[in-house]
Formats: sequence, C-alpha cells, structure tokens
Amino acid sequence: MFYEHGGVDIGDVEEKARSVHIPVRLDDSEMSITEREIDNLLGPCKDKDVIRKFIQNLYEAYKSLHFTYLEINPFVLTNGKIHILDLAAKLDETANFICSDKWSSRSASARIARSIEFPAPFGRDLTSEEQYISDMDAKTGASLKLTILNRHGRVWTMVAGGGASVVFTDTVCDLGGASELANYGEYSGDPSESQTYEYAKTILSIMTEGNPRPDGKVLIIGGSIANFTNVAKTFGGIVRAFETFIDKLKEHKVSIYVRRGGPNYQEGLRRVKDAATKLEIPIHVFGPETHMTAIVGAALGLKPMPVVPTAPQTTGQFLLSPERN
Repeated sequence: MFYEHGGVDIGDVEEKARSVHIPVRLDDSEMSITEREIDNLLGPCKDKDVIRKFIQNLYEAYKSLHFTYLEINPFVLTNGKIHILDLAAKLDETANFICSDKWSSRSASARIARSIEFPAPFGRDLTSEEQYISDMDAKTGASLKLTILNRHGRVWTMVAGGGASVVFTDTVCDLGGASELANYGEYSGDPSESQTYEYAKTILSIMTEGNPRPDGKVLIIGGSIANFTNVAKTFGGIVRAFETFIDKLKEHKVSIYVRRGGPNYQEGLRRVKDAATKLEIPIHVFGPETHMTAIVGAALGLKPMPVVPTAPQTTGQFLLSPERN
C-alpha cells in the first residue's frame, strides 16, 4: 500500500491508498513486483525512479529477512535521498536459525553485536532451562520446544512431533493428570543425536531435582510414525541421557514408558530395551503396533499395560543408510 500523504490525521489510509497484491511464491527468488505495478502504486508522485528503487530494495529486504509486517509512516524524499522517519515491523521468529546473523545489529562505537530478542511466550520470563532449549532451537532447522508447567509434577513427557505433543498432553489431562503434568514440548524435524541428548538431559535434570516423591515419577516418551526423523539416532541421544542420570532416575523411582515408530524405529527401541536391562530401570517399550496413547493410561496407573500383538501390524519398516542420516 502506498499513499503520498504520510503522518497522522490523514484519514482512512486503507480507503485512500493505492495498493498492489503480490502472491506468495516460495519457489521464486526473483522480484515478484514489476516496475509497472510500482508506477501504478505511486500515482502522481514525482521522482518515481528514486522511490521505485527504494520499494524494490525494501521488498527484497522484506523477503530475505523474513518480515511478516512492515510499515513506514512517513518517509520523506529530499535532494534525491529517502529518509525513514518512523517504522513498525514484525519478524518471523521461526526463521531465527536462518536470519540470526542478519538480524543482529552492531554498535559502531562499542563494536558489540546485539541480537533480536523476542518476547517470552505466555507473558512470563523463560526459565534457564527453557532459555537453553530456545537457544538450541534457534540454531537448528529441527524443532526443539520446552515449557515447564509444574517443576514438581509427577508426569513428564518427551514427545516427538508438534501434533503428537498435543495428543499426548490432551490424553494426560483427559485421564485426570492435569495437576501433575510437569511440562509441554516437542523434539522433531530430525534433530541430531547430540541435540536430542541435550534436550533429554535438560528434562531429566529438572525431573530429578529436589527430594524424591514416595509415589515416584513417570516419563512418557511418545510419538506417532516419524516420516524423516531417524528414530535410532534420536533414541541414541535419549539413552545417553539415561546413562548420565542413572543414579538420579533410580533415586526418584522414575518409570519410563516408550511408544514410537518410523525410520529405524526397530533399532531405536532395541537400544532402549538394552538400556533398561543394562541400567536396571523400569522401561516399558512399544512400537507402532500399539496405539499411540495407550501407554498414557498405563503410565498413570489407570489402565493395564498394553498387550503387544505377536505380529507387527505396520508397514514402512525401513532403514536409513548411515550416509543419509
């Protein structure tokens, strides 16, 4: 939208302004707005060449820096130069791992880079653990999310996938476990083994802090059927976290319930079963032949342990070669 009279008290800008609609084309890196469209946008304005170049550069910056909103009101043109007097903008936080360096500003005097700081979710400051996971998430194309709901809760989750995290959380609440639900989050998008290890280690560190509860705690490691996440790789990181916190897990009487499917899930579940034997901790392991949330009722002590069928009723049990992991 463009209007040659900027500032305040100018009436209904949306009604007065000229506008051009630019379709979103994710596969197009070229300019999606033509000079003719810009000329029609500018109307009777003088010095169109200067403003046209400014709008083209502004549009490219908007795309490359992942803005979701940008308004300049007003800018002035004097002696062939444009001066921005006021600007309001929004950035897409999920592009942080792509644009963090571009977004940072550097003080010419102090030569100190300052990164963009996004407001904390839910209107509160992040805990140190949440901030740590958020920083990890910003540096990778995978998705690592963690929100602490109740540090003293008995029921903890480590769920792969945003959709699955909602389903597991809803199931815990539906079965009456809302008051004991300790966290909400997800790890997905094919995180590396080391990233999964750090994510799992962070959850276990909070879960095993303080004095042990007489009734112990439960950890639900769930997920649907992964599409491209290497289950064996991520479960390798989770098993490493178990080994790191083995003494604490036993002290806090932690019982672990696992249900997962997807590429290399057989190897991933085997590693978890081996860890249960080696570390001598109660880990109940299920694959895609078991309903996704069947382990929740068992973990809460409200339903019997799921029965594993003698023959797996799944398809797509394939392996990823090491070169593609």
